[in-house]
Amino acid sequence: MTTALWAGRLDGKTDDLFREFNDSLPFDRVLVREDIEGSIAWSKAIMRAQVITSEEQSQIETALAEILTLAQEDPSSIVDADDEDVHSWVERQLIARVGDLGKKLHTGRSRNDQVATDLRLWTARQLRLRQNELKAVMNALVDLAEREKTTAFPGYTHLQRAQPILFAHWCLAYVEMFRRDSERITDALKRVRLSPLGSGALAGTAYPIDRELLAKDLGFRAPTANSLDAVGDRDFVIETLAACALCAVHLSRLAEDLIFYSTSEAALVELPDAFTSGSSLMPQKKNPDALELFRGKSGRQIGNLVTLLVTVKGLPMAYNKDLQEDKEPLFDAMRQLSMCLRVLPPLVTGITVNREAALVAAAEGYTNATDLADYLTRLGVPFREAHHQAGRLVRKAIESHSSLEELSLEVIREQAPRANNDVYTQLTVSATLEKRDVTGGTGPRAVESAIERVRRMLRERAVPAGKGEAEFRQARMDDLDAIVQLVDYWAQHGENLPRSRDDIIKAILDFGVAVVDGRVVGCAALWIYTPDLAEIRSLGIHTEFQGRGIGQGLVRHFQHVASQLHIDKVFVLTRAPEFFERCNFSRVSINSLPEKVLKDCANCPKNTCCDEIALVHDTVLPDRAS
Repeated sequence: MTTALWAGRLDGKTDDLFREFNDSLPFDRVLVREDIEGSIAWSKAIMRAQVITSEEQSQIETALAEILTLAQEDPSSIVDADDEDVHSWVERQLIARVGDLGKKLHTGRSRNDQVATDLRLWTARQLRLRQNELKAVMNALVDLAEREKTTAFPGYTHLQRAQPILFAHWCLAYVEMFRRDSERITDALKRVRLSPLGSGALAGTAYPIDRELLAKDLGFRAPTANSLDAVGDRDFVIETLAACALCAVHLSRLAEDLIFYSTSEAALVELPDAFTSGSSLMPQKKNPDALELFRGKSGRQIGNLVTLLVTVKGLPMAYNKDLQEDKEPLFDAMRQLSMCLRVLPPLVTGITVNREAALVAAAEGYTNATDLADYLTRLGVPFREAHHQAGRLVRKAIESHSSLEELSLEVIREQAPRANNDVYTQLTVSATLEKRDVTGGTGPRAVESAIERVRRMLRERAVPAGKGEAEFRQARMDDLDAIVQLVDYWAQHGENLPRSRDDIIKAILDFGVAVVDGRVVGCAALWIYTPDLAEIRSLGIHTEFQGRGIGQGLVRHFQHVASQLHIDKVFVLTRAPEFFERCNFSRVSINSLPEKVLKDCANCPKNTCCDEIALVHDTVLPDRAS
């Protein structure tokens, strides 16, 4: 039986139906990590304010860390609880561990500033993840642009063929949209990363809390400036939902283009089978389901934004229970956007462009009419008159069922007297493209330059990790010393095989690292055996940073890398199988991995006394399943 945090003022049992209506634990339990992080920071703040001793703070922090481990390793402990909300659950668990000391933690704090803090911490973390996912989307589009940088393609306005473009130019147009989405997220993060903790219920805390230092402990930029505004403000959620909605609209536009390009009528691209479905009735069908879901979910994202705008439009100052309705739209928006952004890179990678059909389509529909007008203008005809002359020639060509370049010079001169024999060289698709080499244009050199510019931007654009948070990225040469130290340490403890510094230098591109506040605190490598099989090896976390999810983060990083490379299976050999099982690995016999046995095990010093267990992860499941 749980006791409400507000028990005391009211008497009697709460109505069961009202409890179901009122309680938020079924959805706000996702904030458990943030609630515990905020509570640890608050325990340090009230210690500095001499409300509790340093020994008491240490007991509270240790217990809170245990509670977080419980929530992560036994989700049923919180899923099946009947507490009112995540704050109640954490406090009950804390009191169960440290007794009355746990009741001191809430001194000077309100659920109003507590939930606002939790939500800001969660939103900041999620926005950084969306930035990483957007970066993967942009990389996939740039890779496709590189692959198709010489592919002519019909450009459309009003869904009618307009002028030839390079397909790479189309790819880069969406890179620009997603770049703006990423910049909007960066801008939103500035206002998310303000700390309301210490604002109390509405008037500020009565205890001498150093809110600047508290904000720094939480990884925020600064404390909020006004306690009334801090507990009632959800602008940061609205901004986040707006950024999600606009990104979803861009995904929807891209989806609509590709759906049209892949129709039997257009037949310009072929979508990968893994992201399409068939018909239960018509055997010939190949339906673009993933893209249609992108398009459909954009409405859901817009709805989430409108929901919260309508919720807050008439709220009085300061906190009101209406604000409980902020979480489900936000959680849903982040979950749905993340799914779309993770599906898109492998979908884009699998696209096949029908280059011959695209070239024909780029040339048809009189898409070179503007070039004919430009040609006449260069001969001294005023552009408006040149435009009319080209238009009349288009009409002539339509009447004779021919293209512009199939008209005889005599017919062309009837409408455009200044035309010469060289007019025909100006009307080819390649000539049309070559002339548009201005910055931002579709000319081959302009597109080549744009690809390099975007690649440089993506290399330089790092998603900022919050204070104390881990960033996972590919290793660089300046990480070498830290990687060598980690590999040596765990090799000495018998957890990994030893690797020389020279070996690591040669394999530096195989390594990824976990970085916290600029410090490399973990590493691992992805060793590729075949196009279908890779191993995660040399996994090691600095002892000071164990128990913080960094090892799982590195494993997820390489699972994602393998999925992006379309490597079907990733395996590990380990004496800690339970850890990898939490990362969705399954135990298998080492003999099911002949590539490993033949290549490495035969030469391993532990070959005759191996105590490691083999586990495999199927990368197709999360990201590439149809």
